[in-house]
Amino acid sequence: MDATLHWWTLLSGVALVNVAAWLWTAVTVRRSAAHGPGDSRHLQLLLSAGYVFGCAYRSLLPVYDIQRLCLVDSWLSSVIVGRSVATVAELCFVAQWSVLLREAAVAARNPAALLVSRLLLPMIVVAEVCSWHAVLTTANLGHVVEESLWGTSAALVTACLWMLRRTLAPRLRPLMLFFCAAGAAYVLYMFTVDVPMYWARWIADEAQRRPYLPLLEGVPDAALRRVVSHRWEDWRTEVVWMSLYFSVAVWLSVALVHVRLPGRPREALAGVAHPKSA
Repeated sequence: MDATLHWWTLLSGVALVNVAAWLWTAVTVRRSAAHGPGDSRHLQLLLSAGYVFGCAYRSLLPVYDIQRLCLVDSWLSSVIVGRSVATVAELCFVAQWSVLLREAAVAARNPAALLVSRLLLPMIVVAEVCSWHAVLTTANLGHVVEESLWGTSAALVTACLWMLRRTLAPRLRPLMLFFCAAGAAYVLYMFTVDVPMYWARWIADEAQRRPYLPLLEGVPDAALRRVVSHRWEDWRTEVVWMSLYFSVAVWLSVALVHVRLPGRPREALAGVAHPKSA
């Protein structure tokens, strides 16, 4: 139990730091000079709040969805509640990247990056549906598809940011390079560790002929069944992704609020959508 308690304490401490960082960012944005028409920091701040506070909630009340494991015996730790919070938070996070990529694409008049910015949210909506299917049925195949979509979307964003980096203001290039490096590391992790892990779990369950829950039976099961465990053996497979997800990913979310791309008038967007008209 000691290792689990130390890890949980670390997650909780990071969550408090993250919330403080978001509050400081909110004050900074509100005190800054008047924003032009191309400044999306208020939207980014709102979307970041959904992700930062959602991750803080999940850090304080960790849940291992398919196994129905939790650290605190409370309805707040139910899989239904945790998955709902995660869905809202993750959609907010991907919306942040969509907004950033759209602004960069418009500024650079790049139709390919603009197209990717429009595809991101639908891709992650599908990923969330797959996640819910996995959580309710306890079949890991849904997580394989979900994580593959996340990895693919990250690869697309990273490729677009790398392609656009030279078109941005010099002050933004180091930050974009950092985003690219983080994105590349994430994609590598997803396709070499995360997706294979869920695939292996799926194959093992199939080999054991493990019964899965029908969707309608999975709803009350996910809402009511909680297995409280502080055993490190039960949580160790979730430690790496949870630790990175509730720390580094949150820091990226907050960092996005501080990115100021040059605004362009609406005619610029039309020029991106129809490059021949420029």
